[in-house]
Amino acid sequence: MNKNQNLENNLTNLIKRNTELETLLAKLIQTCQHVEVSQYHLLIQSSPLTMFLLWAKIQIKIKVNASRQETKLMEECDLLIEIIQQRRQIIGTKIKEGKVVRLRKLAQQIANCKQCIERSTSLISQAEQSLKENDHARFLQSAKNITERVAMATASSQVLIPEINLNDTFDTFALDFTREKKLLECLDYLTAPNPPSIREELCTASYDTITVHWTSDDEFSVVSYELQYTIFTGQANVVTDSWMIVPNIKQNHYTVHGLQSGTKYIFVVKAINQAGSRNSEPGKLKTNSQPFKLDPKSAHRKLKLSHDNLTVERDETSSKKSHTPERFTSQGSYGVAGNVFIDSGRHYWEVVISGSTWYAIGISYKSAPKHEWIGKNSASWVLCRCNNTWVVRHNSKEIPIEPAPHLRRVGILLDYDNGSLAFYDALNSLHLYTFEITFAQPVCPTFTVWNKCVTIITGLPIPDHLESTEQVP
Repeated sequence: MNKNQNLENNLTNLIKRNTELETLLAKLIQTCQHVEVSQYHLLIQSSPLTMFLLWAKIQIKIKVNASRQETKLMEECDLLIEIIQQRRQIIGTKIKEGKVVRLRKLAQQIANCKQCIERSTSLISQAEQSLKENDHARFLQSAKNITERVAMATASSQVLIPEINLNDTFDTFALDFTREKKLLECLDYLTAPNPPSIREELCTASYDTITVHWTSDDEFSVVSYELQYTIFTGQANVVTDSWMIVPNIKQNHYTVHGLQSGTKYIFVVKAINQAGSRNSEPGKLKTNSQPFKLDPKSAHRKLKLSHDNLTVERDETSSKKSHTPERFTSQGSYGVAGNVFIDSGRHYWEVVISGSTWYAIGISYKSAPKHEWIGKNSASWVLCRCNNTWVVRHNSKEIPIEPAPHLRRVGILLDYDNGSLAFYDALNSLHLYTFEITFAQPVCPTFTVWNKCVTIITGLPIPDHLESTEQVP
């Protein structure tokens, strides 16, 4: 007896301990719900207990979510049944009302018909009596009365024609719910749409806009899209307050305006419906550089510009130019400036050397003297070639460089915000030189040509091989 009592006590204690452990486990799982998924992975690697807790949390979450969905299913089905019952009542009422209206009209017609039959019977009896009349005068009077009554009966006989259509007996009243039945047979639970895919090959850009295109396998189940974007820093971008969000997009493309030129952005597209949302893989797209042309008002009188203002050529015969404050006037330096002043962002342009062996290309402040060689003062920075001599020059200080013997295309990368001006052999992707500059004013692309001509190419995206030079904003 004592053994049984002890066994029962131990069993009771064991059940109590088990209940306490389940309570503690539930509290631990609830605490784990506030831990990020990445932290779960770390915990899994560090402890079998935490792995068990994660599995338990997932199991409980599945049960809770399934139970919630089952409840939701019952609610939705009850709502459908309620709607069907309401429609059945409404349609049944319409049928009853239609029947009452039709029967009422028919009863009125039957009553009218009876009245006509009674009048006709009376008229027939009067006619039979008249035929038995021997007095000529009375016979004529009786015949006249009969004639008037016949005329009246003929007019009133129109009421014998029913006002309702004899075919209007609900024969054409259709009750066909085939389409609705098929819709009900297609009932299923809705899932969040599959992640859309950003089509980078279809995306386009200008110096301050990017048009993002994407596709979705679940296009018909998507209610709307949301576009998120931010400047790409080269690190793992996390969705924070620094991201810009464009909600409620109904098409599978969107143009973002007001972007920084020459800057790489990261884009994420979110597909949304009533069940939830899913994000695309990040897409990296970049804006082009600020486009510009050569400014005719600044060109030295010994220079000639092409019709599109993209090529400058030394021309001794081109001297009829009016004097302007922007025009280069030096006797020995034949310069021309671009028609843009840059005070922010990253910009890239290229200069095609068309046979010229004596030129200078770079940037200068608006305040740089127009009567001096560019690079000879503190307000300009240039790369120069004088026959077989190559130098970079600033404030009259020259540093020799050694590019390829036949440099045909020079790339210039200006990063105003981070204070750098870099020169490249654009065809061979080789770095030539970089100025580190603390800019104090807006700068303007500047060019000097002593012989032949050069052509500028602007509005370009920054080449991929130069992206490693990006600075974190």
